[in-house]
Amino acid sequence: MERENSTVVTEFILTGLTQSQNIQLLVFTLVLIFFLIILPGNFLIILTIRSDPGLTAPLYFFLGNLAFLDASYSFIVAPRMLVDFLSEKKVISYRGCITQLFFLHFLGGGEMILLIVMAFDRYIAICHPLHYSTVMNPRTCYTLLLAQWFGGFVHSIIQVALILRLPFCGPNQLDNFFCDVPQVIKLACTDTFVVELLMVFNSGLLTLLCFVGLLASYAVILCRVHHSSTEGKSKALSTCTTHIIIIFLMFGPAIFIYTRPFTALSADKVVSLFHTVIFPLMNPVIYTLRNQEVKASMRKILSQHMVC
Repeated sequence: MERENSTVVTEFILTGLTQSQNIQLLVFTLVLIFFLIILPGNFLIILTIRSDPGLTAPLYFFLGNLAFLDASYSFIVAPRMLVDFLSEKKVISYRGCITQLFFLHFLGGGEMILLIVMAFDRYIAICHPLHYSTVMNPRTCYTLLLAQWFGGFVHSIIQVALILRLPFCGPNQLDNFFCDVPQVIKLACTDTFVVELLMVFNSGLLTLLCFVGLLASYAVILCRVHHSSTEGKSKALSTCTTHIIIIFLMFGPAIFIYTRPFTALSADKVVSLFHTVIFPLMNPVIYTLRNQEVKASMRKILSQHMVC
């Protein structure tokens, strides 16, 4: 009876990134530039890899999927964030919040697994080149891709299932510019210690272990190529450096947000902005700028369309 008489929350009010109009205008301009310029660049990467017969190696197959994941990921937060900047009252329904949270962790978890897959691909290519074509055959690539999507789904559905079990009866003011687990849990009108602990294990600890494992794997790769030829060493260093940059961009903010108890810090919103909007748009671009084959293919496609 007490549960029935309580007010059930049907929507959340977002406090936004900041209350300063000048900072809001600056962030709005920055996000809009990233969204309108770099996002089409990610789709160009996908088009280039799919249309060029010379870019059929597993490395490019996974790079195309990374571009797709990041482009999709940027659609979860950025468009609504731009609209909310122009709105006085920033409101999201309970169902909309759960949906946003689901896709945020579905695609984020999938990308985390994809980076592990890409590390495995580079390990086989650099440390066991004679077995590369046998191990990384098309069937293996598609199996790993399926595992990426399935792993992301399992990770996300656990998050959502734990949230759906919580009662929300007020307040409904969410201290963020989008729906995420740490802020939503704090609004539940019940003791959330156990749920927070489960969330830290599902997101934080898993992220930290993957981060350490990825760095260790690239350390092994770099050690293995230490005695290789100059040409092979240079190419391996370039590839591994690019992957390590992406790992820090992807896992650094996630570790900051999810590996500690869910207490609000002043830097949370800024870290979340880069984690959900800025870095996902930049990741494939960083890969492309350091990959001569993809850049040459992109220039060829652009020149063909310009001539037409």
